[in-house]
Amino acid sequence: MTHPASSPTSPRSRLAALLGTVAVMTVTTATATAAAPASTAAPAPAALVAQSTVTDPDGTTHTRYQRTYAGLPVLGGDLVVHQRPDGTRTTSGNDSPITLATTTATAKAPTPTSHRVVWAAGTAPAPVLAWETTTRTTHPDGTPGEIHTLTDARTGATLATYDAVRTGTGHSQHAGTVPLTTYSTGTAYQLRDTTRGNQRTLDAMNQTGGSTLFTDPDDDWGGTGTPANRQSAGVDAHYATAVTWDFYRAVLGRNGIRGDGTGVTSRVHYGNHYPNAFWDPACACTNYGDDPATGQTLATLDIAGHELTHGVIAATAGLTYTGEPGALNEGTADILGTSVEFFADNTTDTGDYLIGERIFTGTDVRRMDHPSLDGHSRDYWSRDIGTLDPYAASGPARHFFYLLAEGSGPKEINKISYDSPTYDGSKLLGIGRDKAVRIWYRALSLYMTSTTDYARARTATLRAAADLYGPTGTEYGRVAAAWTAVNVH
Repeated sequence: MTHPASSPTSPRSRLAALLGTVAVMTVTTATATAAAPASTAAPAPAALVAQSTVTDPDGTTHTRYQRTYAGLPVLGGDLVVHQRPDGTRTTSGNDSPITLATTTATAKAPTPTSHRVVWAAGTAPAPVLAWETTTRTTHPDGTPGEIHTLTDARTGATLATYDAVRTGTGHSQHAGTVPLTTYSTGTAYQLRDTTRGNQRTLDAMNQTGGSTLFTDPDDDWGGTGTPANRQSAGVDAHYATAVTWDFYRAVLGRNGIRGDGTGVTSRVHYGNHYPNAFWDPACACTNYGDDPATGQTLATLDIAGHELTHGVIAATAGLTYTGEPGALNEGTADILGTSVEFFADNTTDTGDYLIGERIFTGTDVRRMDHPSLDGHSRDYWSRDIGTLDPYAASGPARHFFYLLAEGSGPKEINKISYDSPTYDGSKLLGIGRDKAVRIWYRALSLYMTSTTDYARARTATLRAAADLYGPTGTEYGRVAAAWTAVNVH
């Protein structure tokens, strides 16, 4: 399938249209009423605001833009402009000019802190003026939430609701005796890593608010490595976060989770036996609870890699946490979190294609080779996939990655047996994890945008494979075959 942005029809004129003059959308204050008169303001230009630029060795640039309209952010209007040295330009994402008619906000703002945006990420045929309301909350299981609600500024109807906090499932396994990079104050040592962007690991003291930096007098942390010593959870988080940083830097050339060289903060012992882990965009930090049954921390290699990858997603494609983009968001976190675990080459927590295997068994374990074995994930794409919860809907993404890396059928990897089926009965050969993860990451960071669905993910990974290994290479053909094998065409 060819992404519309790759169409040969006048990419320069399409880009020019994005930057050309469009009808201004004039809005009133939060107390506007339905009787407010229509605006007669003069037209004003739309704008593209550059966020980041990646330059290939051949001089090709990939610039990620956020779009504004009449000074308002356009949610779902982000795009990536690819420019070759000869000046040829193509785009990925929403490159359609906005032709929203001049209008006035007629529905009162839901709250005094609501702000106006243009909503272009939904299923409506055209962008609409909307109010965005952000609410911090706490879910029944103790997970904090950051709920974003979009309401139509003309009718007051709810357009979309999503939670920006990313939550993993409960897993726990210490990684044995591991090296730690710490910081000496002269009188004590801290779980602070200045070599990785000033990464810090804190003890949340079984609360959901404040926390304190772990310190130690002799730089020997965690006692015997059991929950009886509070430091042991900090060891797992500090180690796993460092491994994740190193994975992104060594394998994918990324400088930190947000790409800016800044480390992240990890908090362990979050809540009172809170059975989960999550990435919180408000603080750009990871939070890990303690399993109620064993007391062990959930800061394992794959879970830390999963949660930190939510930060990478937010800094790159920004996959919206609804529908198929939400499925790809969770699938990406599982794909790269699993890749972190393999990269660690840890003898206690060996690499595998299972997520949660260190504490759970049976259907509580997410699988990549055969996702439906957990009892709720899908193996293959179907038309209703976007109506499922993001974890269940992420199955085809996980399955695609396994098939691309390892191929189909029965095999044993690190003493674990796998047997991966295909939708069309095809027999596939893999290209190896290293190539598969490079293709997925390039697709995520350069070609996917907030509204990418499964069909566009196929296009994005094919473009990435062509960039890395050539459009006639074996890798390109196997990417296509792996997507077909999970019913994505």
